[in-house]
Order: sequence, then C-alpha cells, then structure tokens
Amino acid sequence: MSRFSWQKIPKPFLALAPLAGISDSPFRQICKEHGADVVFTELISAEGLARRQEKTLDLITFNEKERPIILQLFGKNPEGFARAAQVVENLPARKKPDGLDLNCGCPARKVKTHGSGITLMRDSNLVNKIIDSITKNARLPLSIKIRAGIRKEKIQANEFIQKINWQKLSAIIIHGRYLEQGFSGEIDYSEIKKIKKIVKDKIVIANGGICDAQSAKIMLQKTRADGLVIGQASFGRPWIFQEIKKGLAQDPLQLPLNKRGWIKKIALEHAKSMVKSKGEERGMREMRKYLLWYFRGFPEAKKIRKQLVTTKTLLELKSVFTKLYTNQQNHDKYNDRNG
Repeated sequence: MSRFSWQKIPKPFLALAPLAGISDSPFRQICKEHGADVVFTELISAEGLARRQEKTLDLITFNEKERPIILQLFGKNPEGFARAAQVVENLPARKKPDGLDLNCGCPARKVKTHGSGITLMRDSNLVNKIIDSITKNARLPLSIKIRAGIRKEKIQANEFIQKINWQKLSAIIIHGRYLEQGFSGEIDYSEIKKIKKIVKDKIVIANGGICDAQSAKIMLQKTRADGLVIGQASFGRPWIFQEIKKGLAQDPLQLPLNKRGWIKKIALEHAKSMVKSKGEERGMREMRKYLLWYFRGFPEAKKIRKQLVTTKTLLELKSVFTKLYTNQQNHDKYNDRNG
C-alpha cells in the first residue's frame, strides 16, 4: 500500500461523502468507477471499533479498487479513539484505509444526543485530546469534518479551527451550513474561505449544496477550496463526479441517447455488487433505496418503484428491467408514429 497524501491528489478533486447507511462498499465502488477521486466510509463508531464489534468491523471492509479510502470515526471518548486508532494501525496493509477522519459535524439527532458529531464543536479542548489520541496511535493522515458553526451559540468554524491543533491535521472538510440548517438552505461560503486563509498550505475541502457543475464552480470560486465533497447529489446519480469534472473543464458530459437504458445498466451493476458483497437476501433488501433513487423522474415512476421495492433476487430485478425496457421501446414507437 503506497503512502496516501491529500497534497498529491490533482486539484480540484472530488470525494464521496461519509454517509451513514449509504456509502457502503458497493456504492463507493460505483462512485469510483464514475469519477470519484476519494471515498469516505460510513460513519464508524470509535467505541465499536475499539471493542472490535463484528458489525463495526464489517463496515470498515473495502475493495482494493476503492482506494484512496478514508475511514471516518465518530465518538466523544479520547480513550476510545486511541484504541480505535490502534486497531486500524495494526490492520494488515491490504485492509488498512488510506486515512482517518474525525467527525465533528454530523447534525443527526442520534449522534448529537450521544455527544458526538457537531456537539464536539462546543469543546475544542476535548477535540484536541481526541486529535492527540488518534495521531499518537496511528500514522495515517488525519482530517476533520466540521460545519460552518452553531448559530444559536455563536460558534463559528473559523474560530473553532484556531482553537484546535490543526497543524496535526492533513485536511479540513467544512460543510458550509450551520447546525440549525440541517441539509438545506444557503451556504456560508465566507466561513470556508476564512478557514482556507487560516490554515494556508493545508488541504481544505468544501461540502454542502453541490449538485451540478455550476454549483461546484461557484463553491470553488467563492471558497478557494482544494476539493469538494459530494453527498446527497450522488443518490441515484453516481455519475455526478464525471458530470462535475466535465463541466468544470467546459466539456459537458454527454449522456447516451438511451439514458434510461444506461441508468438501468448502472443500477443492475450496482445490484450485482451488493449481492456479491452481502449475499442475495440482504443485498437486494439494502439495494431497494438505491433503486428508488435511480428511477426518480422516470415516466410512471410510482408504478416502476412499486415493482422495484418488491424484488428479492437479481433474476426478479432483471425481469423488471426487461419489462421496463420493452415498455419504453413501445412508448417511443407510439410517439414516433403519432408525433
């Protein structure tokens, strides 16, 4: 395994966000195939990893073609982070991720109630202890993911960064929204830009509201970030990474004329990967949410999605896809005759 460095990735780079219950290995693989430069794991409990819980160990497994892959940890106990870092450090090279990330930005109620995620932005001293715990026990590059702040408590990201040992970090990822906004609303570009000025030569990665090449371009121009993290916009659109790269290069991604057939092919490959990774029963069950995303906006979407969520095997899914393709061909021929 070659030594990973955020600095060596050509800029601006695009990364798949750490998404609980979504950015599993099959989804990471398909996003890599469609242009993601870096992928993050789902949120991994530091305590669960420290205790070597089977479910947690399952979450950190990955395929070699996913590299570079960053393992994101959440928690609040420095000792737990230290033990988790030791577990990662002692992994065989082929099972070891390329970097670690400390989650200080997740606004989910379950995570906040636990005292983790964005709650950590209230306590810079605790964050420094966690950073020390990780860096003393693992040699992998460490990044941190935060938010623009917490408005009600007048906590700003740029002030938080100045209070922590950012010199020990390799990269800083900032979601440009505040805790109160959740995952919608305007982005505070200025907060991200301030942090880039503070940390100077460190890698700064912007996140939030990036849904196409235009929004990516605006984010880069207004923040001077080195890279972007894509989250919700990748749901049902793993090709968004290629789309953004092409758009930034002023060479728009040309989708096939038969776009629906192309999407069905991608969805089927994704389903095959899920079954290979998790077995048919579990894989097809977990695949359902992705299928709903893939086929948003299709003609008769409600009817299609109803069929998709009842599929239990790859054979059933292929059968549904065949019917959809045949129906679409007949629909197109009808339109041609009656146009």
